[in-house]
Amino acid sequence: MVRASTAVTIGVGATAAVVAAALVQALGGTPAGKALTAAVPTEYRALIEEAGETCPEVSPNLLAALLQQESGFNPKARSPVGAQGIAQFMPSTWETHGIDGNGDGRRDVWDPEDAIPSSAKYLCTLAADVKDVPGDRRHNMLAAYNAGPGAVRKYRGVPPYKETQNYVRTISTIADQNSGGGASTTEQGAVVVRAAREMLGKPYSWGGGNATGPTTGTCCSPNGSSGATIAGFDCSGLTLYAYAQAGISLPRTAAQQYTVTNPVKPGDLRPGDLVFFGKTPAGIHHVGIYVGRGLMIEAPRPGLNVRYAPVGSMPDVFAFGRPKNSHSKEI
Repeated sequence: MVRASTAVTIGVGATAAVVAAALVQALGGTPAGKALTAAVPTEYRALIEEAGETCPEVSPNLLAALLQQESGFNPKARSPVGAQGIAQFMPSTWETHGIDGNGDGRRDVWDPEDAIPSSAKYLCTLAADVKDVPGDRRHNMLAAYNAGPGAVRKYRGVPPYKETQNYVRTISTIADQNSGGGASTTEQGAVVVRAAREMLGKPYSWGGGNATGPTTGTCCSPNGSSGATIAGFDCSGLTLYAYAQAGISLPRTAAQQYTVTNPVKPGDLRPGDLVFFGKTPAGIHHVGIYVGRGLMIEAPRPGLNVRYAPVGSMPDVFAFGRPKNSHSKEI
């Protein structure tokens, strides 16, 4: 399903206060939630825990991860292509698979008491529908939810659609991550910022950077730029490196890094927190390191060097996050 966007449009040069106000408004007064039981909105926890036991292929954390990805737990979400509600059912799919979860005699896609158990039941139906397709059964089930079971059967697994592949990877990462372990500390944040500052002026390299420092990258960026001959960092390579110096292991891409952070309210930002840019969790395309005073350190794009920039220098700030103080699991 196509997730309703919670992206925030913030003008270039916006102050930290403007960024904070815009994010709070866009996220309904709360930070973007993690898809772990402890961070599910209170009013949906019991529903998710019960519906998450519908069949062996579905768990409460998997269902929570899917709902976070689809709508950010917004029961009024509506996508540009017409998907509706907290679970983003298309009308035709709801007509076939929607159930009266609360027994009030109505099947209401906008009512989480109907939509959440319907989502779990539909996942179970899809799991059965694609059970004979080769590959990871859970990945195939999630791909069927996003792209349809016909596409999964056609391609004998997760279809070669970037959106669907990111969708499956993101939900799987969130569902599997360890809920234990605290967030990075203030002291670790200071180490992160110091490490990033030491890399100021290093060139941007598409695919460049790892836990030990700048590296040559790969080919090619969306505009065709190659990092294969440039020793430096791309955006997530820089954040991966800086956090490694503080003893925290991050996944490689910006979208994956988002899945292993705790959400941070704009008013609670502290140096070392990550700033994510994009329109959906799976569509996050850039990440920077907050350093205070409305500024971040970033590896911006091909042709530029690691630099300071205003948090609002790009128009699609999505969320702020604080990485967990634990090793994250990559998919």
